[in-house]
Amino acid sequence: MTTPRTCQTFARYNSWMNGKIYAACAELDDAARKADRGAFFKSLHGTLDHILLGDRIWMSRFTGNDYPRATIGTLLYEDFEELASARRAMDAEIEAFADGLTPDWLTRPLSWTSGLDGQTRSQPGWLLVSHLFNHQTHHRGQATTLLSQLGIDIGSTDLPWMPQVEEI
Repeated sequence: MTTPRTCQTFARYNSWMNGKIYAACAELDDAARKADRGAFFKSLHGTLDHILLGDRIWMSRFTGNDYPRATIGTLLYEDFEELASARRAMDAEIEAFADGLTPDWLTRPLSWTSGLDGQTRSQPGWLLVSHLFNHQTHHRGQATTLLSQLGIDIGSTDLPWMPQVEEI
């Protein structure tokens, strides 16, 4: 069963990994970040932008907050610094959300209408928040592959090596 502590751990892992990936990407020029490398969202920039979009979509469903969004495949931010700033803000919001989770919220059903197929669904919070973190990890894996292909190693991506993991 997914617990609030599990979500808090994954929220901090999300922030840690995003910090590592964005730091590596900041070392590249804009052309390198935006070059079509054959990834699903073409480039490093496109992949990072998509992760933010997915987070905004799910967090709006979880919290009711309204975030600027775009359709899938359309960039939220052309400028890398603006994207990085929005990423840091979203990471802080995800951590705050996770810190406020309760076992009751995680077991309650949440209903939403998908923007992909127009279908309304209802599933428990634990499943949907798990999807939020899984989606991030999936696409960050794509980003780390693209960085690796450029000869950039961001170091360990393993949860047990996250700083302060014992304190969570």
